[in-house]
Amino acid sequence: MILYDIPDIRLFWSEDERFLKQFIVPHIWQKIKFQPLSRYPPLINDISFWLPSEKYSKNDFYDLARTVGGDLIEKVVLVDEFTHPKTKKVSHCYRIVYRHPERTLTQAEVHRIHQAIEESAVRELGVEGRF
Repeated sequence: MILYDIPDIRLFWSEDERFLKQFIVPHIWQKIKFQPLSRYPPLINDISFWLPSEKYSKNDFYDLARTVGGDLIEKVVLVDEFTHPKTKKVSHCYRIVYRHPERTLTQAEVHRIHQAIEESAVRELGVEGRF
């Protein structure tokens, strides 16, 4: 606990990936400082869209979402990929987890940010929204 500045021994039995990921490092001698976890509940919203026919990288969407949402975005994960059998268009569905470190977010706050992400994805990445 002292080595990593962990305030509560119960965290050692945690299965929370936010806690566990902090201790995955490429080198065993790398210095780690525990980052406190938010005790406030997450809000989870999904976004899906048809990909443009030319170049698209899911990393571009990850970057865009984090740029628009800032520190309120805890995680962005690709949860589904679908290819339409007739048109051969590809659709991605991403799950975005929002969480504030110091207070509970409202769905109205998250909706505004989520809508801004949708609009930016259409404008900047050339996707076709399914929202």
